[in-house]
Amino acid sequence: MNNSLFNLDKIIDLEKWHKLQDSLALVTKMAIITVDYKGTPVTQHSYCQPFCQSVRKDSSLSPYCQTCDARGGLEAVRLNKPYIYMCHFNIIDIAIPIIIDNQYIGAIMAGQIKLHDTETPLEQIVTRPSNSETNNKFKALEEEYLSLPTLSYEEVTTIADMLFHLCNYIVEEAIHKNSTIDMYKKALSIDIDNPSMDSMSSSDRTYRNIQAIQNELSSTLIDTKIKKVISNEIRSANPLLQPSFDYIYHHKNENITLSEMAKLCHISPSYFSRIFIKETGEKFSVFAPRLKIEWAKQLLETTDQSINQISDELGFCDAGYFIKTFKKFETLTPAVYRNMYRNNHTFKNSSELP
Repeated sequence: MNNSLFNLDKIIDLEKWHKLQDSLALVTKMAIITVDYKGTPVTQHSYCQPFCQSVRKDSSLSPYCQTCDARGGLEAVRLNKPYIYMCHFNIIDIAIPIIIDNQYIGAIMAGQIKLHDTETPLEQIVTRPSNSETNNKFKALEEEYLSLPTLSYEEVTTIADMLFHLCNYIVEEAIHKNSTIDMYKKALSIDIDNPSMDSMSSSDRTYRNIQAIQNELSSTLIDTKIKKVISNEIRSANPLLQPSFDYIYHHKNENITLSEMAKLCHISPSYFSRIFIKETGEKFSVFAPRLKIEWAKQLLETTDQSINQISDELGFCDAGYFIKTFKKFETLTPAVYRNMYRNNHTFKNSSELP
C-alpha cells in the first residue's frame, strides 16, 4: 500500500473534496470526516456536533472515540460495505470504506446523530465503564447531547449507501483520470525522446502515441492484477499482531516460523497462536503457506516465470515442496493451473472475436 496511486491526498484535490464533504454534511445532517487507509484524517471534520467536539477534546474520553473510529473502520473493510454502529455514548456513527480494485484506500466516517426508532438493534462497538466523573461530564453536556440531530434508521441506511457509492465512484474516476493522464504524458514524450518521430506525419505520430498508450494500459492492468493479492496488506484489528502481518508481506521470500513472529510481536508463542487464530480464523501454519500459494497463483497467471523461479521467490525450500504445497491447497499442480488459466483466457478471447 505504499504506492502513491492509492494515497487519497495524491488521488483527489482535498480542497475541493472538503467543499463537497461540507455540502454532504449539511444535507445529511451528519458530521463527516475522511481518513486514509491508516485511519489518519485527511480532512477536517465537517459540522462536528458541539457534544462530540467537547468529548473529543476531553483527555479521558477522547481515547474511546478514537477506538470507536478504528474498530468501525476495520469492520467496514471486513464487510466491504458501510458499517452502522453505536459509539460509547450510544450515538450513531457510520464507517464507509473506500475500496478500489480490492484496495482499501480510506474511509468516510459519518454520524453523530441519534435515532427516532431507539429500539433498532445496533452494536455498541466500544463500552466505557461508568463512573461519577464521566457521569458529571455527561450532565454538564446534556443540553448539547439532547440537541443532536435525530434521523430514522431507514434514513441512516439510505445516506450510508449514498455516501458509499458516491465516494467510491468519485475516487475511482479520479484514479482512472490520473492514470490516463500519466500514460498520455509518457506517450507524448516519445516525440521528444525518439528523433525518428520527426519524419513521421501527424497521423503516424498519433497512431504511435495511441499504441504507446495501449501498451502502457496493458502493463498497468497486469501490475494492478498482481497487486490485488500481493500488495493488499492486512490491517489487523489487534494491534499486537500488526508487526507480524507487515513482516510477512515485506519478506515474501522467507520461511517464517510462529516463534519468530511471536518474538517480533513481543508476546509468547502460545498467546500469539491464540490471538492469530481469533484474527484470521486459521492457524499460522495454514495461513502463511496459503498466502504464499495465493501469491504464486498471481505470478503463474501474469508472468512467464518458471516453477523453479516462483518457488525460489516465495521462499520454498525446493520446487518439489512448492508443487506439493500448491497441490494441497489447489488440488492440482502449478503447471496444470497455469495451462488451465491460459487456455480459459484464450478461449474467452477467441469467443469474443467477431
